[in-house]
Amino acid sequence: AIHQGVSSSTMGAYKYMEELWRKKQSDVLRFLSRVRVWEYRQLPAIHRCSRPQRPDKARRLGYKAKQGYVVYRVRVRRGTRKRPVRKGIICGKPSSSGAVSGVRFVRSLRNVAEERVGKKCGNLRVLNSYWVASDGMYKFFEVILVDPAHRVIRSDPRINWICKAVMKHRELRGLTAAGRKGRGVGKGHGNHRFMPSRRAVWKKHNSVSFQRFR
Repeated sequence: AIHQGVSSSTMGAYKYMEELWRKKQSDVLRFLSRVRVWEYRQLPAIHRCSRPQRPDKARRLGYKAKQGYVVYRVRVRRGTRKRPVRKGIICGKPSSSGAVSGVRFVRSLRNVAEERVGKKCGNLRVLNSYWVASDGMYKFFEVILVDPAHRVIRSDPRINWICKAVMKHRELRGLTAAGRKGRGVGKGHGNHRFMPSRRAVWKKHNSVSFQRFR
């Protein structure tokens, strides 16, 4: 089924792929996902891909099929952060209170995947990431990385901003798209009260400062 408002006569190959991925419960994608997830489970938790599984999504997020760009696939365990208590029992709390397994991690699993790849590939810079598959136990993400030392990257004015020293480990400082979502900051109208960060705005509103001699 084609997404509303899109004419089939003007759709290119990437647009067809995008529309296919919109319907994740369709027979085609359910079958492909089942086969791919089985294959991903046999591979290491972090491994390099020869090409992106979703080229349309990867290109929208900045990927180019040229030297200096790398794609890694990551497997992350699903679920919440279980509280480390003996036998999973918190005395005096109802079992349905979520005191053991209802503790939510602040950042998303996609951000966790970016962090793990960034630590494994310290010489590369994390550009972006996207979801590819999931089963009952794992979620699988593909992370786009860029080599800041490659001459093709350094000479490209569209991407050589990532070669700056301040762009090291963007994923660990909440500067990627997934990281910014976890921080709760944004751009534009309505987000001014969260800039430069929620903590900074809270501190400014809840502290009083005077000049020493007044």
